[in-house]
Amino acid sequence: MKPKLVLVGNGMAGGRLLEEIISVAPDLYDITVFGNEPYGNYNRIMLSPLLAGDKALDDIVINSRQWYRDHDITLHAGTDKAIAKIDRTARQVISEDGTTADYDRLVIATGSSPFMLPVPGVELDGVLGFRDIADVERMIAATQIAKSAVVIGAGLLGLEAAMGLLSRGMSVTVVHSNEIPLNRQLDREAGEMLKAELSQRGLTFKMNARTREIIGCDGRVTRVIFDDDSVLDADLVVMAIGIRPNVALAQSAGVHCENGIVVNDTLQTYDPSIYALGECIQHRNKTFGLVAPLYDQAAVLANHLCEHGVASYQTLSMATKLKVTGINLFSVGDYLGDDTSEALVYRDKANNTYKKLVLRSNQLVGAVLYGDTGDGAYYHDLINSGEAVDDLRPYLVFGRALCESVRESNPEADVA
Repeated sequence: MKPKLVLVGNGMAGGRLLEEIISVAPDLYDITVFGNEPYGNYNRIMLSPLLAGDKALDDIVINSRQWYRDHDITLHAGTDKAIAKIDRTARQVISEDGTTADYDRLVIATGSSPFMLPVPGVELDGVLGFRDIADVERMIAATQIAKSAVVIGAGLLGLEAAMGLLSRGMSVTVVHSNEIPLNRQLDREAGEMLKAELSQRGLTFKMNARTREIIGCDGRVTRVIFDDDSVLDADLVVMAIGIRPNVALAQSAGVHCENGIVVNDTLQTYDPSIYALGECIQHRNKTFGLVAPLYDQAAVLANHLCEHGVASYQTLSMATKLKVTGINLFSVGDYLGDDTSEALVYRDKANNTYKKLVLRSNQLVGAVLYGDTGDGAYYHDLINSGEAVDDLRPYLVFGRALCESVRESNPEADVA
């Protein structure tokens, strides 16, 4: 008898874990998957192109239902298949409709939920998050009858949602509590450049604003009121102000949780038969919202589950990119710097290009690129490697090609 592996959650982290296991040990486990959406695994980072109409649903599916059948994986998908209980004593999971599955090893990959502002009116029809296909379908349906939208949050998801709605003919205002969009990923100069370019494309911004109340008529949203008593008309309100790890299932089973499900370096919880990965976890006091660390976690966990090594998960700096056609921006690491760091800055206003590299102790620790992002991966590698770059200081802002040429012509100066 094969050991039984049960995966709760069929998002990008869980789907990548299945791919990793199949590539390493395809016949090791009897695998059962529970997902609360009626699809196979799909690419959530492509929800913005789906909203904008640049992609169809089939285009963003990573693994269809047939893929699960082809690999002898039992898939239970749909809201009635969401797991309602984990019985750790019996080592069994129970879904909402009573479907059960025994496990020898259980992986929890329940992801996250959008944070919704706790203000009056948040329950009105037309007030949505932006996390899954159902949200996108509701937003697309709203564009058929609605004229004006308010997007609360000028982070990555908020801007992508706003541009998607704008492309479908809506008048869109982005509301943000800071002075610049993407304030957690960009410095002021790059943020102002982004705001100016998005404004030219038709977005309206209301910055330094805090939502006080959402007003409706006959159960549907009509206006948004702010702390300064200003008002915006809105047929649709999209909240994109952050996520919260989905830990309720794990908590109800007595699995130790803090901000997320607490795991060690092999993604194991305090229960040795239960693992977790993705946006629902907390690893070394950090939680996650980008795809790259989720995929790294999947590789480490597959390595551990398949007993093929001693891999351990380490959190590395993650880069930010905006998925809006024609806008190139990139940020990574400590892009703001502090009193112990210095910045190398390059500006080309004619070409709308800006580069800022932050150095500390002869190491690159952060970067912001706007307009020309071709060397983003190079700077990212330098940050993660921690190598000394003092020999490259005069050339660093000009990118990989020049830096590598300098080191090739003067190898004795390479102190990496």
